[in-house]
Amino acid sequence: MRISEDSWLTIFPDALFLFNMKTVVAETVMLGAEVFKTIGDVTVIPDREIGPAQIAAADVLIIRSPTRVTRELIANSSLKFIGTATAGFEHIDTAAVEECGIQWSAAPGCNADSVADYITAALFKLNIELAGKTIGIIGVGEVGSRVAKRAAALGLNILLNDPPRAEKETSGDFTPLETLLAEADIVTLHTPLTAGGKWPTLHLADEKFFAEIKSGAVFINAARGKIVDDAALLNASRAGKISKTVLDVWDPEPQIPAELLHIAAIGTPHIAGHSFEGKLNGTMQMYQAVCGHFNIPATWNPAPVLPPVDVPELTIDSRGKTDLEVIAEAVAGIYDITRDCLTAETVSQFDILRKNYPVRRELKNTVVHLSEHRPELTARLIGAGFGSEAPHRR
Repeated sequence: MRISEDSWLTIFPDALFLFNMKTVVAETVMLGAEVFKTIGDVTVIPDREIGPAQIAAADVLIIRSPTRVTRELIANSSLKFIGTATAGFEHIDTAAVEECGIQWSAAPGCNADSVADYITAALFKLNIELAGKTIGIIGVGEVGSRVAKRAAALGLNILLNDPPRAEKETSGDFTPLETLLAEADIVTLHTPLTAGGKWPTLHLADEKFFAEIKSGAVFINAARGKIVDDAALLNASRAGKISKTVLDVWDPEPQIPAELLHIAAIGTPHIAGHSFEGKLNGTMQMYQAVCGHFNIPATWNPAPVLPPVDVPELTIDSRGKTDLEVIAEAVAGIYDITRDCLTAETVSQFDILRKNYPVRRELKNTVVHLSEHRPELTARLIGAGFGSEAPHRR
C-alpha cells in the first residue's frame, strides 16, 4: 500500500521532499521501478550506461555490480544515498562516496543460498566422486557458511580458511591456507575482493597458490574474477595441476578471455547468485536501507509479485539408490546448471544473458518425498538445501 501525499503531509508537514525524491535505478535491479516508485520518481537506466549526466539531479542511486561508482561519476551529483543490490561492493569507490558525504549500503547475504545452490549443482554436474573427498572453502561468510552446510550434507570433509574470522574467533575451526591447498580435493573461493588491508584477496589465487594446490584438485570461483590471477590458473590447468575448473566470475567482464572459457568444465555468466530470491532480497535490502536513511515507512510488500514455485514437491523413487544418487537426482530436478553454461557462440551475449536470466527458484522452495522411509537421507536433503521434511510417500 502506498501512503498518499496528502496523508504524508498531514502527518509530516516537512516531508514534501520525499515525494519529489528522484531515484535512478540500474536496469538489472529486480523490480527496481516498481519498488522505488513508492517513495518518489524513478528513472531506469541500463547498468553500464549510468553516467554523471544521468545522476546529476538524482537523490538516490540503486545499482548492481556492472555499474562502477567512481569519483568522476558522483563528483557533481546531488546524491544522498547509493545502494548496491549485491552482496559485494568493490564496484563502489567507498572512500570517494564517503568524502562526498553520501551514505551507501550493500546487501550482504542476499544471494547466499543461491550461490550455495549453484555450487551444489556444479559439484554433481562435474561427475566426480564426492564420498570421502575433502572440500576447502576459502572465505566463510554468508556464502561460505552455507556452502559448508551443503558440503556436510554431501558427506564431504570440510576445511575452512578465513583469516579475519580466525583472528577474532579463538574457538573457530579454521585451517591455514597452505594446509587447505595441500589437502583439499575441491577448492572453492567465497571471499570478498579487497586490494589492501591485512588480508588482501586481489590475485589471492596466484602462481604460489596453484603451486601449493593438491594435484588434480577441482577449482571453483563464484566470488569475484579478480581474486584469481588468470595466467596462473591457465598455467595450472594446462599443466594438469587442476583437473576441473568451474568459473562464474571473470576478469574482465563482460569481455571474457576465450582461453579461460576454454578450460572451464562449467563456465557461466556471473549468475550464481541470480536466483529469484537472491535478486529480490538485494532489492528489498536496498529499499529498506533507503527508507531507513530517509526515515520513511517501508510499506512495499513483495508477496503479490512472487511467482509460483514450479516444483513445490518432488517425488523420487529412492529404492536401491545411494544417498548421493538421490540428492543428485533431486538437485538436477530443480536446477540444471548446464542451461546456464556459456559457449563460444553465446559468450558475446554475457550481459544479455544476465539481464534476461530466467526465473530460478532456490532449492529451499521444494520438498522432496521419498518412496521409502529413510530419515537420515531426508535430513541430508534438508541439509543440502531442500525444504523441510514432509511425510514420506510409499
